[in-house]
Amino acid sequence: MIERHILTGIVIEDAGFTLEDISYACSVSAEWVVRHVEEGTLDCVGGSAAEWRFSTRELARARRIRAVERDFDAVPELAALVADLLDEIDGLRAQLRRTGRG
Repeated sequence: MIERHILTGIVIEDAGFTLEDISYACSVSAEWVVRHVEEGTLDCVGGSAAEWRFSTRELARARRIRAVERDFDAVPELAALVADLLDEIDGLRAQLRRTGRG
């Protein structure tokens, strides 16, 4: 088995990650990413899988979905819903900080 070391941090610019980039960063197979794109839980641009490009937001979302699936043995649809709710909470917290209330 190949040991992978995953770096985490904040990506400053939206580089347009490939299918391989996303699968590697999330420690999942390309098939996992393809399934989530086909189910609509991950968004990308491009026609075929070889042309797909993912934003930094989708990279973070994929990591979040994968963590929920792994940590809670959740089905993909539930993991995507939890990711949506967590994104909404993050947005609300950011809004509170901008208004000086958080």
